[in-house]
Amino acid sequence: MVIEAHDLAAGYSSRLILDGITVGIRRGLITCVIGGSGSGKSTFLRTIVGLLPPRRGYVRILGQNIYDLEEDSRAGLLENVGLMFQYGALLNSLTIAENLAIPLRAHTNLSADVLDVLIRFKLGLVHLSHAVDLLPGELSGGMRKRAGLARALALDPEVVLCDEPSAGLDPVTAADLDSLLLELKRQLQLTLVVVTHELSSIRTIADRIVMLAAGKIVFDGTLTEALESEDERLQHFFERRISGQTGKKDTLVDILRPR
Repeated sequence: MVIEAHDLAAGYSSRLILDGITVGIRRGLITCVIGGSGSGKSTFLRTIVGLLPPRRGYVRILGQNIYDLEEDSRAGLLENVGLMFQYGALLNSLTIAENLAIPLRAHTNLSADVLDVLIRFKLGLVHLSHAVDLLPGELSGGMRKRAGLARALALDPEVVLCDEPSAGLDPVTAADLDSLLLELKRQLQLTLVVVTHELSSIRTIADRIVMLAAGKIVFDGTLTEALESEDERLQHFFERRISGQTGKKDTLVDILRPR
């Protein structure tokens, strides 16, 4: 397992958000984390990247308990984890190249020339070679997402965590981003954890699904296993209906089922 959480409990002030989370993220796979609003998905991400110390349990990345490490050692270990923020989190006053340079300058001693080559390479991976000198405001929504993904890849992480990567995108752009995630997984042998509620994305990219509800894991398995589960929460998530022009209604269980 690349990431392991055991009996994890975490929250804010007196409010417990996660309670008894035990899960393993398998190397080389895309794990989609699903669940309703307030189920604990964002808190789960914050905890496994070292931003929210757990009240109980542990998080291991590449076999090391991140909360047992000194700050410098933890920071070094977390270089193996990239984070793609939902809205890109790019600094609007900096060019795309300058945004990508931030983690590289903070964690490496590379020369300016080497930085330039590396930044152009990372942008090429996400098909944004032409955007080196553009500002975030000059990019479309999908391009900003890809720029954020390039920054997440800056330090050559083994794992990339993606927070709602398709949120706010039109279906075509979202599908292109899904294809890019699959391409990067294959080319770079990445492990990805994707928080999403987009059913089309789940069908396209998910190797495994983890469902959170009320701060607990209620499912951990493959897409096929999820669709065949009798758990009411999973059924409610997947069995939303779409009406076609003919008036015929198909459940999304049928639409999503791998063919």
